[in-house]
Amino acid sequence: MRLKPRDVTVSAVFSVLTAIGAWISIPLPITPVPFTLQVFFVLLSGAVLGGKLGALAQMIYLLLGLIGLPVFAGGGSGPGVLVGPTGGYLLGFVAAAYLTGRIAEGKRFSSLIRMILASLSGLVPIYLLGEIGLWIWLRSSLPALLMLGVIPFLPADVIKAIMAAYIASRRQMKQLLQK
Repeated sequence: MRLKPRDVTVSAVFSVLTAIGAWISIPLPITPVPFTLQVFFVLLSGAVLGGKLGALAQMIYLLLGLIGLPVFAGGGSGPGVLVGPTGGYLLGFVAAAYLTGRIAEGKRFSSLIRMILASLSGLVPIYLLGEIGLWIWLRSSLPALLMLGVIPFLPADVIKAIMAAYIASRRQMKQLLQK
């Protein structure tokens, strides 16, 4: 894939938006995973930029955190975060943006329905890799892991996915009208 300056710029913008989403962090007493707005921006990056650029945006985000910029939830940074309880979720962001974007790029369904399916599908790799990371960190049973890393977040994440889908479909609609 040959990147244009515009591609890098819009990917960087979504990296910054994901970081801002991480700074809006609410710790929950029942889980080591905080509530953030990152998922919204991850899904939006895939839906708006497409699979490859959405994934690039999240890779840039991870690299910013790995080199020491405080872009992870709670102002965290460094490679230690990736081996902590939230590391799997962070790695899942790349796959989520890619999957969301690939589905959003398809033409099988209407724009809004396609975007909702894409965004909801993007939650799967976030939760899957997040749960694997939590299991490595906690060595708990599946029901316990689901109570710590999925159940408290699922209702809000579904709402975030639908909001991202709506915004992405509106953006595409405007582009169609401008052509």
